[in-house]
Amino acid sequence: MKKALLILFLAAPCFLYSQKKVKQIEFRGANSLEVAPDIAKGAKRLIGNVSFAHDNVVMYCDSAYFYSSNKLDAFGNVRIQQGDSISLYGDLLKYDGNTRKAEMQKNVRMVEKDMNLTTDFLYYDLSTNVAYYTTGGTLTSKNNTLKSQHGYYHSASKEFSFKKNVVLTNPEYQMNCDTLRYNTLNKTAYFLGPTTIKSNGNFIYCEDGWYDTNRDVSRFSRKAYIISREQKLRGDSVFYDRKKGFGRAVKNVSITDTIQNLTIRGDYAENYEESQRSIVTGNAQLVQAYDGDTLFLHADTLKAAMEKIKDIEHRVLFAYRKVKFFKSDIQGKCDSLVYTYSDSTMRLFRGPVLWSEKNQLTAEKVELVTSNGEMKSMRLENTAFIISQEDTTKFNQIKGKNMRGSFVDNKLRRIYVEGNGQTLYFAKDKNKIIGVNRSDCSDILILLKNNEIEKITFITKPDATLHPPGSLPAEEMKLKDFIWKGDERPLTRNDIFRR
Repeated sequence: MKKALLILFLAAPCFLYSQKKVKQIEFRGANSLEVAPDIAKGAKRLIGNVSFAHDNVVMYCDSAYFYSSNKLDAFGNVRIQQGDSISLYGDLLKYDGNTRKAEMQKNVRMVEKDMNLTTDFLYYDLSTNVAYYTTGGTLTSKNNTLKSQHGYYHSASKEFSFKKNVVLTNPEYQMNCDTLRYNTLNKTAYFLGPTTIKSNGNFIYCEDGWYDTNRDVSRFSRKAYIISREQKLRGDSVFYDRKKGFGRAVKNVSITDTIQNLTIRGDYAENYEESQRSIVTGNAQLVQAYDGDTLFLHADTLKAAMEKIKDIEHRVLFAYRKVKFFKSDIQGKCDSLVYTYSDSTMRLFRGPVLWSEKNQLTAEKVELVTSNGEMKSMRLENTAFIISQEDTTKFNQIKGKNMRGSFVDNKLRRIYVEGNGQTLYFAKDKNKIIGVNRSDCSDILILLKNNEIEKITFITKPDATLHPPGSLPAEEMKLKDFIWKGDERPLTRNDIFRR
């Protein structure tokens, strides 16, 4: 019994070897055949219309050497046909039937449906259906041409892997990267490492992502951004539809306007190239730099767009809901805001408040005109009110239906009250309060210096009284509709996010 087991054990390797027996290359025909001992022992020289078969592969050439070791060298007009899908062409073929590995050299071309790969040296493993080159190659497929130093093709998954100096050229754009995978079925490119995509309309950079070349849609991540016209869109993840000219960014989003020198940040953004419209939400913030100063503005939603004003397109910024902004010389808040760049005018709506130096300015609607970051003029419409604080209990006040004001060196210098004018201010002599001046007059012109009232001119006959200190009751020390909002004032750039 033991002897029988030993015989079976010794015979096992022979049995396994017989199961893995290599299939021999089948010689199908040639115009002439001769023995070639000068080449190798048992070698045959074949000339004219030479053909071989091996498994599901057929090989053709002008001439060949066929070796007893189950190998062959083929020369001239070499073609390998694998099934009805892949055709491989070249000038020289070295094929090993034992390993089913082929080396095709010179003027190499691999064709599969609408895909055409050219190179000078191609390795092809027919057992794994993997082909690769390391000396440079070019892949063409419909409108796409892809070049690289190294390339690997997995015919089962229809997927290429390219490395080193990868360039994908399309009539609409050119892509450059170091590592790229390309699926010939869905025409999608997947890239790793620094990647650029250039076109007439924009420039794209990322270090990870994919591009569907059929639909012209893509997703980019890792330091991703898109530059189009005067705008730069970036985010942790950026989606782009080239046909629609539409970009979408998520997380750590920013849109930079290089012309206006401003950046809008947030958690989510959409950008429309054709209409030059951008929308940012989620911790949305606008940052605009001026000479020596910066404006910081926050709102629930920020939108930049081109709007027609008197048949002329102008760049306009819209801020919606819970607007708050900070600049060293002016701060403000409102529910919504519109800024037109053509006339540098900021319009505040629904509960607007401006703070400039010691002054708090309120009205139903506020307009502020700027130039190069400096305040030039303003207009307060309906229930206009200006308040400045002397101390915790004393407030200078100017009230009217509408007001127009002008600034010099970012300081409020002149105020014109239009209709229902009222003033209440503390008169001083050598910085000592000598009384409270309260007046009523339809129209009033007020000049200020260093935020103090320097001169008041009553356009029509006023009703004015100077009250000695302490003589006015507390309820008369404030004009009707007086509201002090000092605790709502943003004192730093971070305060714009404080609700």
